Amino acid sequence: MTRDVPADGLDEAFGAVARRLRAASMEAFAAYDVTPSQVRAIRVLAAQDSGGVRSSELAQRLKIAPRSATEVVDALEAKGLVSRSPDPGDRRAVRVALTAKGHALSEEVRRARGAESERLFERLSESDREALARILRKLQD
Repeated sequence: MTRDVPADGLDEAFGAVARRLRAASMEAFAAYDVTPSQVRAIRVLAAQDSGGVRSSELAQRLKIAPRSATEVVDALEAKGLVSRSPDPGDRRAVRVALTAKGHALSEEVRRARGAESERLFERLSESDREALARILRKLQD
């Protein structure tokens, strides 16, 4: 079977689109005075129940070192976006949860990111979007 588009051409095109989407997202995040790392942490915490998660679990989910997670949480706490509390099951552990301000920011950032994505993908037809979504899901597996 021959391929019309070499894999390295797909790689370059995919990379260019990913960089463009990331740049647009970073611009949107800057308006809220949060970094991409902080937004990732906010997204993880927003998906949790109100009890939050242990700091170590947050580090695992973000795929970063525990010390790096502590720095992210420190910055978010300084902005009033998260709070720390003792873990009721292990007094040596600390749980991190979004504050009301953090939940509100999470929603605002989600909407801003969605708007940036919409601007990028609006030139695709509905069937092209469906095909792209199907392909990306397949590549994620």
